[in-house]
Amino acid sequence: MTSATPAAAVLRPHAEQHFADELAALAAADDRPRPPGWRLSPWAVTAYVLGTTLDDGTVVTPKYIGARRVVEVAVATLATDRALLLLGVPGTAKTWLSEHLAAAISGDSTLLVQGTAGTAEEAVRYGWNYARLLAEGPSGSALVPGPVMTAMAEGRLARIEELTRIPSDVQDALITVLSEKTLPVPELGTEVQAVRGFNIIATANDRDRGVNDLSSALRRRFNTVVLPLPQTADDEVEIVSRRVADLGRALELPQVPTSTAEIRRIVQVFRELRAGVTADGRTKVKSPSGTLSTAEAISVLTGGIALAAHFGDGTLRPADVAAGVHGAVVQDPVSDGVVWREYLETVVRERAGWADFYAACREAGR
Repeated sequence: MTSATPAAAVLRPHAEQHFADELAALAAADDRPRPPGWRLSPWAVTAYVLGTTLDDGTVVTPKYIGARRVVEVAVATLATDRALLLLGVPGTAKTWLSEHLAAAISGDSTLLVQGTAGTAEEAVRYGWNYARLLAEGPSGSALVPGPVMTAMAEGRLARIEELTRIPSDVQDALITVLSEKTLPVPELGTEVQAVRGFNIIATANDRDRGVNDLSSALRRRFNTVVLPLPQTADDEVEIVSRRVADLGRALELPQVPTSTAEIRRIVQVFRELRAGVTADGRTKVKSPSGTLSTAEAISVLTGGIALAAHFGDGTLRPADVAAGVHGAVVQDPVSDGVVWREYLETVVRERAGWADFYAACREAGR
């Protein structure tokens, strides 16, 4: 975002922009010890992530709904010299949590390396301005620091998304950074030493195990925190409700009445198909190939609200979410299609009060 672009005009402000008032209020009220380079104490960082009400009445909204101990372990790890690896299935808020931790600790969540099969070592370490390199040879002005190098020099947190998607030889470029806290630049005969406050938060999808597994040397440099799926339906409903409301405001969607009952129904469908059994434990069902994560439930409901607002009567109805549910469940038209049709006929069709949902889903699948 350039200085000429107002934050309100940005489609998705960074966490430190969107929640600047909460972070400022926490900083003003925070009288606990802060690790070197941290903007908030570990207690205040945890309060920012989980939510609280300050003595002056400021309400800090929850950013992550889950076990407090999981967040405390993550924050405590970052206060040591060990890096943090957030591990979990897709949709367990790994990226969301890493962004908010970086925003609270460093005031900057933008030092990001996005891991893919094509991520090069330059993205993790540094690159070169080739025009300057050809004209001047290796020099400080020709060097282009990557997010990790910048974080080391400024004492901030760097984020690495989908670490196990990155090729193994590129992953290993992190070993010296994490063990020696230095990044050699042999072309210049120098190195960058990490300033206090530097650390790394990485995320990994445990469904990607076997893609580019971490070497034992690199894994030892991380403390792994597993982010579970929401334990209860109530927790998941709360997460979905909050995120759908936030997205609706950010996208400036027209106001659409969204009943908790409709949200709970989508959550129940996803949870049952994930677990392979209905909520009452009486009927076993087959699970589709997709993850059916909380994030996908949020996407389905947000899309449904847009349909209801622009093409419906302004009230969220089963017909508005049916196509989204079908698209989320049926990733493989053959195998998942069978699973979904069987679930509709054996579970949804028999439920009292679900007739409209059953009919809409049948129609969406034709």
